[in-house]
Amino acid sequence: MLITGAEKLERMRDGREVYVGSERVKDVTTHPAFAQGARTIAEMWDWKRDPARRDLLTYEENGERHNLYWLRPRSRDDLARRMVAMKALADFTFGLVGRTPDQVATLVAGLATNPRVLDSVRQGFGQNLLAYYDHARKNDFFLTFAAVAPAGLRTAELYAGAERDVPSLRVVEEDDRGVYLSGIKILATSAIYADQLYIGNLTPLDPKHDSHSITCAMPINTKGLALWSRQPFAAHARHEADYPLSWRYDESDAMVVCDRAHVPWERVFLHMNGAMSRQIYLDTPGMCYANHHSTVRLWSKMGLIAGLASRIAEAAGIEKIAGVREQLGRFAQLEATIAGLCAGQIEGWESWPEGYATPNRRTMYAAIAWGQDHHSIVIDELRTLLGSMPLQMPASIDVIDDAGLRDKFERWWASPGMSALDRLKLYKLAWDLVGSEFAGRHQLYEKFYAGNTINNRNHNFREAPWARFHGMVDELMARIGTPD
Repeated sequence: MLITGAEKLERMRDGREVYVGSERVKDVTTHPAFAQGARTIAEMWDWKRDPARRDLLTYEENGERHNLYWLRPRSRDDLARRMVAMKALADFTFGLVGRTPDQVATLVAGLATNPRVLDSVRQGFGQNLLAYYDHARKNDFFLTFAAVAPAGLRTAELYAGAERDVPSLRVVEEDDRGVYLSGIKILATSAIYADQLYIGNLTPLDPKHDSHSITCAMPINTKGLALWSRQPFAAHARHEADYPLSWRYDESDAMVVCDRAHVPWERVFLHMNGAMSRQIYLDTPGMCYANHHSTVRLWSKMGLIAGLASRIAEAAGIEKIAGVREQLGRFAQLEATIAGLCAGQIEGWESWPEGYATPNRRTMYAAIAWGQDHHSIVIDELRTLLGSMPLQMPASIDVIDDAGLRDKFERWWASPGMSALDRLKLYKLAWDLVGSEFAGRHQLYEKFYAGNTINNRNHNFREAPWARFHGMVDELMARIGTPD
């Protein structure tokens, strides 16, 4: 079942508990902070449902058609087809929405290629996951996840003897029907627009905190589950042209706050096993699939950055200066690099687990690290190219509402080959990528969404073929002659 954009909007009106500060949001589809983001998601649902994109974005299994991101690939061609679909979805939001519907869906699909890993924790957990995988793809659910304990709040020892609750999300009670969760989990990006929330642990968890290891899924409108939004960037954007990215592509982030939220046993995939609560993502392709998606999204974003850099140079009339052409060449070079890293994950694919195909894990982790290393540098180079031009624009596009101001604006802010209005749109767009609150959030997101740099360096260390590297050194040393 592939639902329409209107049906997706209706799902968002399901009584979910969302707060902006002390304000309880009655309807996220009409609230000024979220209405345009909700509209963007709905437009994506209609876009991916277009019959012209049927073969691009969907596949058929057992007589039913599903979104292609649910596909459990069995070959290099399956992986390549799925990557093309991911790139198309990323291009829909210019790589600016990280938690599109394909990211967490691919994580669940990856787990579903090897459910025996979950059954090794407790028999039946693997079947729960497979049943949920089928349920979610049949209902065209938009999944998101919260899979990290809040910073500084990750060990119960910090609160030993304190007169307060342990804040990290955990199981506080269980019965024949299921488990009850209380506490906080971060960071549920796009949860305000999603249908279902996947809870897990992507960071190591001490086995003595097994009650915190719960891995499960629940509807966003589950009683006792609330979403506390960070400052919404769209709330203060009066006109789309003033903050075009904040207006349309603020996917929003929220803290998950549970107070005895109930999860039935059939939606529990792991419980009371801290050691395995993270390991399941390494013993299955789950995290590899999700991170592959993230690198494809960054590829799309780098295309936007390269195109914007070139347009900025053209607007300033400096595109033919040798130094500027060199800088534009660097933007193009960096876009080609991440494109190559994405393609390399497919060309170097792994036949793993048995019967399935996985993007090359070593290349995937290299691409993640590349993004963490380069995104801030690229944005700073774009900011340097941009200079002070955003500060020379009027505060708002509403100057065109006044006939006298509009006349002066159109005469004196125009440049050869570009109208004043187009210059304002261009520089406001650029500012929303390099200088606004939306831009600052993206700096944080690209640096930390996959964990800190140290963790990712360790992933690269783990996946490296050290035996082959050592063998090269040893072979060369063996060839070095020594005096008789």
